[in-house]
Amino acid sequence: MASNDARGDAPTTRRDRVAVVIEDDADIRQLLEQVLEQAGFETHSAGNGLDGIEEVRRHHPTLTTLDISMPGIDGFETAKRIRAFSETYLIMLTARSDEIDTLMGLEAGADDYVAKPFRPRELRARIEAMLRRPRLASGSGNADGAAPSMLGERAPSPVPRRETAASEAANAVASGHPPGGRPPANPAAQPVGSELGWLEHRGLRLHSEMHLVTVDGDELELTRSEFELLSDIMSSRRRVRSKSDLAVALRGESYVTSSFVSDADKRAVEVHLANLRRKIGESASHPRWIETVRGVGYRLTADDGA
Repeated sequence: MASNDARGDAPTTRRDRVAVVIEDDADIRQLLEQVLEQAGFETHSAGNGLDGIEEVRRHHPTLTTLDISMPGIDGFETAKRIRAFSETYLIMLTARSDEIDTLMGLEAGADDYVAKPFRPRELRARIEAMLRRPRLASGSGNADGAAPSMLGERAPSPVPRRETAASEAANAVASGHPPGGRPPANPAAQPVGSELGWLEHRGLRLHSEMHLVTVDGDELELTRSEFELLSDIMSSRRRVRSKSDLAVALRGESYVTSSFVSDADKRAVEVHLANLRRKIGESASHPRWIETVRGVGYRLTADDGA
């Protein structure tokens, strides 16, 4: 029984563990509160989208769970309104598991999408894995323009200006050595990139620390999951990354063999990749950057023929 999975002694609630539950079914709402409180969260609940938005605004939660089918505004619209002012981790819980619903949920700003009925232990494990991933807060916070860090993370180290990186790269080319003064042991194994910190392939450029992606000079706005998926694929170059491998990486874990990967996890990777391709303007049948290796996974296209 699901309720048996939820039993156990609740750990002490920490200040960085605040959750809002937005769910119109009272029984499921109570179960979610129980699961989250046993995971150390202080919980606040709402039975509809409008009240849930106000709870998020009032309590600044680390995590928000959100039902899709609710009276008044649905979960998709609720997620969009929450994303307009909050960087809370957002998990959609719903009995609707069609791919179009998953796509709409992720486009609305969800970090994860869990189908009902769910197992409390699995939900807790997914939440803990998600919280271990770095969270990029939007720059709405400090007076000096620096975005606030979340979940007790360390503030990111200062990133060199792009012009400085370009100058260093140019000096490195002139001297015949890469930045740092040491020649690469295997040039073919080096990451794609013409400037320090940048990955580049056929006009698609990504900088992990600056969380920046451009296509032919135009900056793109990607979700965190889309950005991490693109970063993993670009870093791997021609090495194929399986859906299971990418799903585990998106959860902030390292090895597929030590992690359970469900069909829903793999479908989420497919949805993220389809959404990513739409944003970068790529056709899956005639890819410029990311090709599908049927039955295996994804990798960068070959360098030639750009």
